[in-house]
Amino acid sequence: MTQTRGHRFVPFTMNRRMVAAAASVNKEKNTIHCLTEVDVGEPRRLIRQYKERTGESLSLTAYVVTCLARALAEHPALNSFRRGRKLVLLDDVTISALIERDIGAERVPEPVGIRAAQSKTYRQIHDEIRAAQKHSSDRLGGLSGISWVARFVPSFLFRAFIRLASRSVAMMQRFGTAGVTAVGMFGADACWFVPLSGATVAVTVGSIVRRPVVHDGMLDSAEHMCLTVSFDHDIVDGAPAARFMKRYSEILSSGEAVREALESATPHKSDSPVPLSPSPQ
Repeated sequence: MTQTRGHRFVPFTMNRRMVAAAASVNKEKNTIHCLTEVDVGEPRRLIRQYKERTGESLSLTAYVVTCLARALAEHPALNSFRRGRKLVLLDDVTISALIERDIGAERVPEPVGIRAAQSKTYRQIHDEIRAAQKHSSDRLGGLSGISWVARFVPSFLFRAFIRLASRSVAMMQRFGTAGVTAVGMFGADACWFVPLSGATVAVTVGSIVRRPVVHDGMLDSAEHMCLTVSFDHDIVDGAPAARFMKRYSEILSSGEAVREALESATPHKSDSPVPLSPSPQ
């Protein structure tokens, strides 16, 4: 750091240069966005019940990833990417979950690929994300095994490398064509983020807010998650995007993945089992 009168200079680090290169490439995509809210009262209630039963807090990000994988498995045409004049459809659904890590004096986002996510339980995906958050590597790319990029690829070639990687079957199998980032989940007010994403389907989680709702003629409130879901318009048109959003919202609202985790959860040794309570009417 260089200190002068009234201002100072700090290095624009290699980590920031890689993030800037990715953003520069991603803004070239023809992206359409859907800003919506989804009632997540039931899954949040079940997550709290899971903690009461086991003493462990389940990751809400992992829940969003689990539901996205299940929705994509029902819409396989979206689990694809463009490679020139061809569309590559992947057999397995890999979701890239963005994890914020401390590397040196910086907090840097890094993706971790949840492979074959459509075949995994919510609990399994939760465990993968928690393990990634605890990863001790001090290099960007340490989570995914590509830390060599920063060491051997000159920074002026970062954008070229990212463009090549976006057309690589091996890289797409490792990181997937869909991504999730939970940048604003704990904000107090309604908040949406519009990302610069290179994914075919990108889910950006905003804040969770309470909204007035009517149940059986009675005024109540419910927890709503602010979501931005972005689509590569080269691959996904508006109508299939709308059908996907309808199904994804249904899966998110249902809480089914949490219910499955609850049914197989082991209670506290000192506690009697907590029965799975019905959803409030």
